[in-house]
Amino acid sequence: MATSWLLRHPCPLARPWTRTRNDIGLHVTSIAYCYWRCTRTSGGGRIMADMSMNTTNCTAEPALLPQADAAELAGGADHPPRLSKRSARTGRGAAVAARHEEEGTDDEWLMYLEPAKLEVFDHLEPWAEANVVPLLKPAEVAWQPTDLLPDLASLGADGFHAACSDITARAAGLPDAHLVCLVGNMVTEEALPTYQSIPNRFEAVRDLTGSSGTAWARWIRGWSAEENRHGDVLNRYLFLSGRVDMRQVERTIHNLIQSGMVMNAARSPYHGFIYVAFQERATSISHGNTARRAKEYGDVALARICGAIAADEKRHELAYTRIVGKLFEIDPDGAVRALAYMMRRRIVMPASLMTDGRDGDLFAHYAAVAQLAGIYTASDYRSILEHLIKQWGVKELAAAELSDDGRRARDYVCALPQKIRRLEEKAHERSGQKTQPATSAPFSWIFDKPVNNTMG
Repeated sequence: MATSWLLRHPCPLARPWTRTRNDIGLHVTSIAYCYWRCTRTSGGGRIMADMSMNTTNCTAEPALLPQADAAELAGGADHPPRLSKRSARTGRGAAVAARHEEEGTDDEWLMYLEPAKLEVFDHLEPWAEANVVPLLKPAEVAWQPTDLLPDLASLGADGFHAACSDITARAAGLPDAHLVCLVGNMVTEEALPTYQSIPNRFEAVRDLTGSSGTAWARWIRGWSAEENRHGDVLNRYLFLSGRVDMRQVERTIHNLIQSGMVMNAARSPYHGFIYVAFQERATSISHGNTARRAKEYGDVALARICGAIAADEKRHELAYTRIVGKLFEIDPDGAVRALAYMMRRRIVMPASLMTDGRDGDLFAHYAAVAQLAGIYTASDYRSILEHLIKQWGVKELAAAELSDDGRRARDYVCALPQKIRRLEEKAHERSGQKTQPATSAPFSWIFDKPVNNTMG
């Protein structure tokens, strides 16, 4: 009995892969791929977990992609990728298709897992040692949650009680909408186990032993250690505020860590560092806006907490922005194509899978409240993209150093902010033309109190 499946290989006709050295490492060109129709008789070769193949009793010949798969690979700004139909495949073919769909298999990002691309990060390690790792703060000088909240050991019983009472009184003045945003931000920060696992999926930079001494591994662990304080301090503040149902909040955290997060091209360091650079700037904006609102409402403790977190996120953003900037310097074609890939699929917020066990659209409701409260908005998303385009010099990329796909990617990315702006303007026009009926959603985090989530 024979089974047949599609397997992706670097195209033999395109070998050897071409590369040229420069003073800081490798300048990488694109790698061509083709698909092979592989047939195996019973007892023959098998596909390994990493999608490599044992060729015993296996014949391979070039194969045309099915129409649905071809359309998926050709998806772009005007033709987004389509999911292939799993129902059309059975047995091992279905398992392979499921693995492909789960990883988002298409040449646009799988090419970044080839040695020519990954060697870039080996050559960049000394640079990362000098330019990325120093952005971490040692535990001896970094702020800790106890520095920002009442400490019984240092204040004594009476002082501790008075300080806690002050936090509770000031927190009472926060509007429900801002409290919901604060809880959502805290839940997001508390899912740190998921976030540490993300860079440890990036090929060539992950911490292979758990205590590796490479610059990349030390950055991942140090970054995680600094991020760990964010969820801790916000959790303690909300506990002391007396305004939230902590059990429902804790269930939401539990569910989010268990559900994981959505991220495209999750094994590619090119795409991954672009994602984190974008996300760190987004969290800095969100916490910074929360700090300003807290100060306006007289909650100085919360303003101080969120300000400290925002400053951390800004420093982390600088690290990831530097890394991607170096990729644009070494491999402009690969970097801009990775950026376009991520933006076509949008940067999905890390807490998009959150649920409290009651509201099936919890994240959508939370995001709508954040938009309305001005904590994190569609305009912020656009402004982040505009900032990164400028930071990485995307508009200035010379056509001569880009492939045809690279030039199309550059043009797409540079035109995207204006497209988003036009969509914003149309949305405001529609909201101004007719009054939208007010809608609200109850949040279990604040004892099922309803919060308005309608613009207009």
